Amino acid sequence: MVPDVSTGSSTLGLINYLFGKGRRDEHTDPHIVAAWDMAGAPDPGRNPEATYTQLTRRLDHHVDLRTRELGGEKPQQHVWHCPVRTAPGDRYLTDSEWAEVGRRVVAATGIAPEGDEKACRWIAVRHADDHIHILATTIRADGRRPRTNRDGWRAQRECRKIEAEFGLRRLKSGDLTAPRTPTGAERAKAERQGREQAAREWLREQAYAVAAAVRSIDEYFTVLRSLGIQVRPRIGPETGEVTGYSLAAPGDTTSGEPVWYGGSKLAPDLSYNRLCERLPSQDLADRPRPVADPAEPWNRAESAIHHAHGTLDVDDDAVAQGHLDAFGDALHNLARTTHGSHRVELQAAARVFDRARRSAIRADHQAATALREAAKEVAYATHDPGGLAIALIFAALHLARAAAKWHEQRGHEQQAAAAEEAFHHLQAGYQQASEPVLADLTRRAPRASTVRRFEQDLRAALPDHADRILADPAWPALTTTLARSETTGHNTRRLLAEVAAQRELDTAEQPAEVLNWRIAVQPNKRAQAARKRSSTTGASFAPMTSKPSVTALTSKSGERGRHR
Repeated sequence: MVPDVSTGSSTLGLINYLFGKGRRDEHTDPHIVAAWDMAGAPDPGRNPEATYTQLTRRLDHHVDLRTRELGGEKPQQHVWHCPVRTAPGDRYLTDSEWAEVGRRVVAATGIAPEGDEKACRWIAVRHADDHIHILATTIRADGRRPRTNRDGWRAQRECRKIEAEFGLRRLKSGDLTAPRTPTGAERAKAERQGREQAAREWLREQAYAVAAAVRSIDEYFTVLRSLGIQVRPRIGPETGEVTGYSLAAPGDTTSGEPVWYGGSKLAPDLSYNRLCERLPSQDLADRPRPVADPAEPWNRAESAIHHAHGTLDVDDDAVAQGHLDAFGDALHNLARTTHGSHRVELQAAARVFDRARRSAIRADHQAATALREAAKEVAYATHDPGGLAIALIFAALHLARAAAKWHEQRGHEQQAAAAEEAFHHLQAGYQQASEPVLADLTRRAPRASTVRRFEQDLRAALPDHADRILADPAWPALTTTLARSETTGHNTRRLLAEVAAQRELDTAEQPAEVLNWRIAVQPNKRAQAARKRSSTTGASFAPMTSKPSVTALTSKSGERGRHR
């Protein structure tokens, strides 16, 4: 059962909607199931002689009376609105059951506490099998405003109790960190315009993707504008500095004016202050960096994800939460720079993990600087990573599963579900990408004498895991990877011991596959030695490659205005 609290300023407009035909003629039987006083609330749905105006006057009585006495206008946002919907598959609720739901929700949220004779006036209107709309005017009979702080959270908490008592599907509890969902009007507008997403959702995805790749708040605004998104900074009157911002999607207007969404209204961690915590200053962003091995960004990102996995086992929730937030950036950048059919799954994983990257725990972003920087280097990489990207996906899917368990242990139900969903998308993407590569590695397995030598090295380095590794179908592919590592200067026994020590192998279902991808991202020692020798003969440092282009920061699946 899902409540969705919002406020407005037009009682008449909302009543017209509730008792009208609906935007798609879906309101077949609108009628009042509960009210502050059923005898005193005329029901246009059951009494054809009652008019919207009569009902509006009844509901607005206290507001009009008090404001006339004060000689002022109606308070802003004095209309309280809360649709309550059952989950798909739930049983049918009778009018009397919906009436009880309405009474309990207004009591729990402070609109009309039980036994309070001076509480706000309200009605609950039903016009579909699966939901009601609760409308109230937030002026009490004594002229005061009701205490509705955290009303959305309190409505959710009461709905969890109702689900248990009514035998309904138990939905996951929230913690007030979820982004706002599009309103019915926003969804209807997108549908009329032939768009797959409401403007709010599209802007949120673009903002997350851009924030994951850029290196400063200034660049964040610049890239958003280059995508056709309008940016309106909010300037502090005293300091003259930026204190916030709003975005408007291209073509999203009302009466010819852009529809603006504040960063914090798109998602809590897209507010200006939260972005400044994660993004460094422009001076730091422009600092020169050494030219590196093209494969190095992928190696560094894979290593940083392994380190992030370890932070989930440490008793410091703020550090762990910081790494999960940075991991969200890594997923966006991995999806952006990956090629192939599996990219769709990676994009879906990044999108759903945005819900798992924040919770009520305040993240320590400084602790996750290494992972965040490694993630951004992936966004700037121009080298086709091949198997390195698959190794990174493999590491990412294990971190996503660990994130789901971490959130679950702390009672973060929505975040745990989002991380688990991201894991399944990553798993599907990994299978699509890895199967042909592993098959090719298997075909290229070295000759039998070399394989026997690798088996001896394996038994010497990892005696407790050797039998399971040899029985893994990926063992032939691993031998090819071991042969390649030898040509780049690695000692096989030492390498096996080192990569096995990165994370335990006891719980790995396919230990040979795990080792294969851990070894695949190991640096080329001979190439490193050659670069070190050349650096002593006058090689200089050069700036980082240019900023990601607009096309690199978007994909066809995310284009605004794409029709179904």
